[in-house]
Amino acid sequence: MTDRTELMEAALDSLAEGIALVGAEGLVLFWNQAAEEITGQDRLHLLARPAPEDLEPLLGGARPAELEPDAEAQAGAGTLVRTRHKLGHEVPVMARTVLLRDGLGARIGTATVFHPVESVDALPHGEGGENAEVGASQTELEERLEAVFEDFSNGGPSFGLLWIAVDQARELRKTHGAGACEAMLEKVARVLGHGLRPGEALGRWGEDEFLVISHERSAEMLSAHARMLGGLARTAEFRWWGDRVSLTVSVGAAQVEEAETLASLLERAKSAMFSSFQAGGNDIRLAPGGQACLPL
Repeated sequence: MTDRTELMEAALDSLAEGIALVGAEGLVLFWNQAAEEITGQDRLHLLARPAPEDLEPLLGGARPAELEPDAEAQAGAGTLVRTRHKLGHEVPVMARTVLLRDGLGARIGTATVFHPVESVDALPHGEGGENAEVGASQTELEERLEAVFEDFSNGGPSFGLLWIAVDQARELRKTHGAGACEAMLEKVARVLGHGLRPGEALGRWGEDEFLVISHERSAEMLSAHARMLGGLARTAEFRWWGDRVSLTVSVGAAQVEEAETLASLLERAKSAMFSSFQAGGNDIRLAPGGQACLPL
């Protein structure tokens, strides 16, 4: 027979918001599934331990002994917190912390409820991201790509391409319709925009895919950038009429090479993405000349 604790844990795991319970000694006592997905932090590595440094902005200041009376009164209002994902990228979340008390009124811990705020358009898009171009049309991307490639051909800096496909796009289009797929792709674009470097461009490329023009100077740096964006995409939880869809992406990365054409560069990025998708998705493939596969 299922006991009340198991029922409560199952109920909290079904929520879209992250739930964290921290005891009076600063140890993490509960960490639900949504909290894992938002931060990348596995509950098995958190429970009964102090919060890791990456989560200090989210949980470190919420210990009961450190909450002043004024802070206690404001705890339920919620505030924007920039915590850090296990993969290293910044994750802005809206967090609300409340004090927990026992039957005698003594403080026994805190409960923090949080959710990503990638859907808030006013947020800056990553460090220096205000200089990045997000949501460019395919025509605009083509013009930018031709200009960057011409500059490289004339002795300018190296660059790379990230061809990104959302693994669930085709199935979502088939089961929920074009409107649901379009809403999901718009959300993914906003989330990916948080991870762009200054001067980069992101836009739709074809029906269900994206292209990033990156100014990373080497295949290794491009792969690391692709890995970060892939992890960021997994924070873009999508809901449609109550259905919750967890998102992953397949990424093909190609660093421009001497004496190749723009068409060959695009083909290498596309082939790498398709190879990733065919292998089950949720990873990156670096086009020939780099590592074969880097799992996300």
